[in-house]
Amino acid sequence: MDGTLVVQPHGPVGIDCAAELRHILVRAVRKVRPWQVMVDLSDVSVLDPIGVGTLAAACHVGDDDNVIVSFFTRSVTIASRLTAAGVPPQRLRHTR
Repeated sequence: MDGTLVVQPHGPVGIDCAAELRHILVRAVRKVRPWQVMVDLSDVSVLDPIGVGTLAAACHVGDDDNVIVSFFTRSVTIASRLTAAGVPPQRLRHTR
């Protein structure tokens, strides 16, 4: 194991699940403290602005605690929304 914790949300990510996702990510970064948290968005159908903000904020929480938070997505749209929200492009892994 390389010290990566994978978090994989499914379906639409928005206001209805933002609080739970935020809780999971903050707990992963601050309590579990892996070397890296990889958020696998390959099964996310929609990422609304609340979801984007939640994920972008997770990067800052990780930076504060020396845990790399990165994202995997197959969607160019989701990748674009994340970078527009301030997620550094080097934190994105994607295939088409």
